[in-house]
Amino acid sequence: MRRRYQFILLFILLICCRLAVLAQQVAKPFPQHARYFVGTIKPNHITQAQLDNTVRGFYTQWKNRFIRNVPGKPQSYVWFEGKGGKQCVSEGQGYGMIITVLMAGHDASAKTNYDNLFRYYRAHPSHHSKYLMAWAQKTNGADLDKTSATDGDMDIAYSLLLAAKQWGNNGAFNYLQEAKVMINAIMQYEINHKTWSVLLSDGVEEESKDYFAMRSSDFMPAHFKAFQQVTHDGKWGKVVDACYRLFDTMQTNYSPDAGLLPDFIVNINKTAKPANPYFLEDKYDGQYNYNACRVPWRIATDYLMTGDKRSKNIVAKINSWVRETTNNDTYNLSAGYTLAGNDIKGRYFEALSFVAPFAVSAMVDGKNQVWLNHVWDYLIGFKLKDYDYYDNSIKLLNMIILSGNYWQ
Repeated sequence: MRRRYQFILLFILLICCRLAVLAQQVAKPFPQHARYFVGTIKPNHITQAQLDNTVRGFYTQWKNRFIRNVPGKPQSYVWFEGKGGKQCVSEGQGYGMIITVLMAGHDASAKTNYDNLFRYYRAHPSHHSKYLMAWAQKTNGADLDKTSATDGDMDIAYSLLLAAKQWGNNGAFNYLQEAKVMINAIMQYEINHKTWSVLLSDGVEEESKDYFAMRSSDFMPAHFKAFQQVTHDGKWGKVVDACYRLFDTMQTNYSPDAGLLPDFIVNINKTAKPANPYFLEDKYDGQYNYNACRVPWRIATDYLMTGDKRSKNIVAKINSWVRETTNNDTYNLSAGYTLAGNDIKGRYFEALSFVAPFAVSAMVDGKNQVWLNHVWDYLIGFKLKDYDYYDNSIKLLNMIILSGNYWQ
């Protein structure tokens, strides 16, 4: 009888171990060497192995510095370095969750880390929905307030779709189901259903002054197409179409030579225009600053993934301008521009959050090959210790794309 009991326990243990192994199996291990849309390019002056190894090395540095655990809890967050008294912001949590999924296979602990990042996100809900994340946590772990930041939520939701492909849905969490309920909450609380533009957060009400305002970098068309595919919600198509029209109008009317977008767009329901200074953050709210610098990356990714010509048309203008204004010399890049394409005064320094997206936008056309190679070399030459979480996280995400290891 005792032997039979021991046999049953052993059998159960083996089954549990088998399930654990299956849950940890990686469907798309790094490196993936994904095929992007026909005619797009990658850096070609070095080997694929060199591209992959550069990403691996920088990822290890990034993870060691920025992934932090909550003491006594199975939760992790992307460290905001305590700036402004903040421990974490949802924007960074989204970056970290996408990065972690894409680096699985190289990082054997990726699934454990991802699940801990997921638990942290769910432990800090916004006031409107438990599926949206409060935008910032203080260094003591308490939420700064209970409103969301739309870009963070969209990246977290997209990471869940990646996780469902990477590990399946039979582990501790059903990633696909979690993604669907989060995507539906984003549509309900963070999308303007009158103009189909993207709201700044779930704290923006219909009577709010900024109800018809938008952060340009919150337009992530490749994400939105994936959201529509998995939820079968046609409203996401309306958002994609409306935002592409909006960006075309803004380029035509306010930046015909450079093709640049402002950090914030206002008056979307009437005649859209760049925000005035100090609309939300600082005097550069109507310029190409630390929010809009992500636009070339977000838009170009749609062309890499889907071949949408609207994407290429937008970034082609930016590519042409940036190569001309720098004379194809990366050392002439600045950290901020007016919509006319002039350097913002005093911004003559390197900012990786500006440099990396210019590299991704260059990928849409073979005529940018030499420029792309130069920007890659310039980008990877900077050391992690010299930049903050924002610059380093955008650098890493964009390096994954540039190396051909981003998949949808």
